[in-house]
Amino acid sequence: MTGWDYQELLVFMAVAEALSFRGAAHRLGSTPSVISRAIGRLETRLGVRLLNRTTRSVSLTAAGAQLFARLPGLVAAMDSAVDEIVAISDTPRGVVRLNLPRVAAELILAPVLARFAAAFPAITLDLTVDDDLSDIVAQGQDAGIRIGGRVAQDMAAVRLTPDVRVAVVGSPDYFRSRAVPGHPRDLLNHVCLNYRWRPSRAVARWRFEDDGRPLEIAIEDRLTVNDTGVLCGAVLAGMGIAALPDLLVAPLIASGRLVRVLERFCPPQPGFFLYYPLNGHPSVAVRAFIDFVRAAPSGS
Repeated sequence: MTGWDYQELLVFMAVAEALSFRGAAHRLGSTPSVISRAIGRLETRLGVRLLNRTTRSVSLTAAGAQLFARLPGLVAAMDSAVDEIVAISDTPRGVVRLNLPRVAAELILAPVLARFAAAFPAITLDLTVDDDLSDIVAQGQDAGIRIGGRVAQDMAAVRLTPDVRVAVVGSPDYFRSRAVPGHPRDLLNHVCLNYRWRPSRAVARWRFEDDGRPLEIAIEDRLTVNDTGVLCGAVLAGMGIAALPDLLVAPLIASGRLVRVLERFCPPQPGFFLYYPLNGHPSVAVRAFIDFVRAAPSGS
C-alpha cells in the first residue's frame, strides 16, 4: 500500500464517520472539493463505488459499509505500531524544509520560531522565503505555507489563520493631494503599484466585489515588483496605492502610517494554510512542526 492509498483511506474514513464531505473537510483541515477528488481516486483504484452522493446527503454503499467496518481497527493498529517506533527516540529529530511567502514568514512563523526551537532542539528548520508559487515537491521541500486559494489540489492542507482580505492602501501624504477613491473604478485616476509573480511574469490582478458581483480593474502602474516588502515600502514613501494582505499592513493602518480605502469592495479570501503532499506520509519531524504551528495562536 502506498502513502497515497493510506491518505485516501483516511479521507474515506472521515467522510464515512461524518457522512458529509464538508464535515470531513473541516475535520481534516481541507476543502470539500479536495475531499471529493480523493474519494473519486480511491473508488477508481478499487473499481467500486463506496459512497452514494446526492446534493443533500452522503451515504455508504454496501461495499463502503464493509470497508468502513474494518478500517478504524486497522488504522488504530497501524498508528499504534508507528507510535511504538517513534517512542524509541526521545524526541523528534531531522530537517524540516519549508517554503513560505514573506508575509507568512514575518507574521506567522517568526513569532513562534524560538519556542519551536526550544521545544524541539533536535529538529533543524530549513526555510525558503519565496513569494512565488513554487513547486515544493520539485524543490525537495517537505511543506509550504500559502493562501488557501493557491494551494495545489494534490496537497493536504492545514488551516493556520482565519480568512484574510486584500487591503488597498496609500500613505496620508499621497492622499493629501489626491481624492480618496470611493469606487474601484476611481483607481484609474490614481498612481497604482503592482505585484508581479516571478515565474509567469504575470501581474497580480486587482479583484473586487460590487454588490456581490466580481469586478476586475486593469491598472496602469508606476512600479511593478515581486517583493511585498519593497511594495509596502513604496506605499509608505508616498509613491502610490497598492493592494497588500491585510495581515501585513494592519499595524501600519492602526498607527496611521497607511490609509485603507475601498474596504467594502474587498471580499474575504481563504486564509493561510500549511500544506504538504497528499500522496506522502510526513516524517515525525514534519508532523511535529505541523502540530506545533497549528496549535500556536495566529500572530502569537
